[in-house]
Amino acid sequence: MSRIDQTFKRLQSKGQTALIPFIVAGNPDLERTEALIFKMVESGADIIELGVPYSNPFADGPVIQAAHQRALQNDVNLREVFYFVKKLKGVMIPLILMTYFSSILHYGLRNFAEGCRQSGIDGVIIPDLPIKETGLWIKEARKSELDTILLITPNISIERIKWVSRHSRGFIYYASRNDVTGIREKLPEDLEFAVKRVKENTKRSVAVGFGISNPEQAKTVSHFADGVIVGSAIVKLIGKNIENPDLITRVGDFVSSLAKALK
Repeated sequence: MSRIDQTFKRLQSKGQTALIPFIVAGNPDLERTEALIFKMVESGADIIELGVPYSNPFADGPVIQAAHQRALQNDVNLREVFYFVKKLKGVMIPLILMTYFSSILHYGLRNFAEGCRQSGIDGVIIPDLPIKETGLWIKEARKSELDTILLITPNISIERIKWVSRHSRGFIYYASRNDVTGIREKLPEDLEFAVKRVKENTKRSVAVGFGISNPEQAKTVSHFADGVIVGSAIVKLIGKNIENPDLITRVGDFVSSLAKALK
């Protein structure tokens, strides 16, 4: 059982939902990325998702795209992210990398999986992982004891849910919209029904992302999901406070408000 599985099992035994905040490595810089990670852990995060800077993050909306660009301007790349994570000391919760398949191909599947293992990464999310490449990638991932977290979207077929369930490890990422990431005022009306449909066809934990933007929405989703992923709202807060000396505190306060809503 991986550390991600253990986290979900521990929380589920308490009737709690996992909080999974997302930030981009190197936004606004690596020094503050480290401070943000520790602050989010302190504020109640159960798992942290860390985005690898990428020039064309097409699954993301403008808020996270801007964060990628800031990180790239700081010359943060995959190799730098591995080195950065390896240096982190005292982070006792699972860390997940979110990156795109072309970056992994360029780095090499085996080299990437091994890099994750050596740096202490627990799992990866690859939003554009091609179906035909899934088997080859998962073979390398499992050699390195690395969870591959697969995404599913609304209107997915039962057959596809079961396929994802067989291949995903750690949890299944349910994207609440057939769209890019971003802050949304309202959750989809059929979200609860859609997530329950997935859970009826898998034994994997299911975490929901894409559009969860405040504690009230997080609390609503916690009633039917095993995990809540919040990215754009946190990344937007970072962007608004880049020059603010209270940046870390403000992000910590927001993550704490999410954690309290869930627990």
